[in-house]
Amino acid sequence: MQARTCHQENPAYFNAISYAEGEDISTLPRIFEENINLSVMRRQLNEDVLSGVKAQLQADRPLYFNWFGPPGDELRSKLTQQLHDAEACSALIEDVVTLADAMAFLFETDTIGLRLRCLESAMCPRFHCDNIPVRLVATYHGPGSEWLPEWAVNRQGLGAPHPEKPEIVIDSDAVQQLQVGDLALLKGSGWIGNEAHGLVHRSPNLPAGSRRLLLTIDPA
Repeated sequence: MQARTCHQENPAYFNAISYAEGEDISTLPRIFEENINLSVMRRQLNEDVLSGVKAQLQADRPLYFNWFGPPGDELRSKLTQQLHDAEACSALIEDVVTLADAMAFLFETDTIGLRLRCLESAMCPRFHCDNIPVRLVATYHGPGSEWLPEWAVNRQGLGAPHPEKPEIVIDSDAVQQLQVGDLALLKGSGWIGNEAHGLVHRSPNLPAGSRRLLLTIDPA
């Protein structure tokens, strides 16, 4: 499957903001295109990775791993020390390290900020736009992040909630959702030239008693 560009058709936007999706790694660098604020590589997690995911979900203490530094062996070592059941999650660790390496290469940096967390509630349940250049988001288990196409956003409603602010979502049927395994690059308002069109997204609701394993990586 080749990457495809999906243009928002609302005529109110002269310069249509779009997104790209596909099953090939070449989809991700399309985030550098001026009118792309989301690029998604669809993928299926293999059984070895899922074994490591299961080990994190079943642990009594929810995983909360943060890293700021170079990708590579030191990151791998810290993951091995801090993830639950390191023997069972070797494939998961390698997947995380590979993604960290890829982000550093793609954005030409020696330093990345990485979070791998087992969540029991939504981190950011309100639709918002991150004031950063770009972020990789991948869900290993549970519901994926929800996002809005540009034509369905009223940006005057963004920010801290206030009774006089309008609703952010113009059309509730337009809400899109990432899937388990997807690799998504979200362009924020900190991306030069994209200040007015950072992707609007939110954390999904979690059913009571369930957990979500979420990875985010920011180039620094």
